Amino acid sequence: MPQFKVLTFAAATEIIGADHCFLELPTGATVADLRAALLASYPKFSELLSFAIARNEEYAADDEVLTPGDELVVIPPVSGG
Repeated sequence: MPQFKVLTFAAATEIIGADHCFLELPTGATVADLRAALLASYPKFSELLSFAIARNEEYAADDEVLTPGDELVVIPPVSGG
């Protein structure tokens, strides 16, 4: 199974306790599968109202198929003023 490095920022970093994690996903896995794996591995992600996934510097749709070597980033909700 391919292993994917997932970068995190802000609240996502607090949840996993690091600025990245590695997840193994089956060949042909999608962004939705990645989201499910994050929730299974780090249940506190369910406390976020939402979080986006970026793939290769662009927001990714849940049906996009992941390719080994993709740059994956969890983007938590942002607040500001």
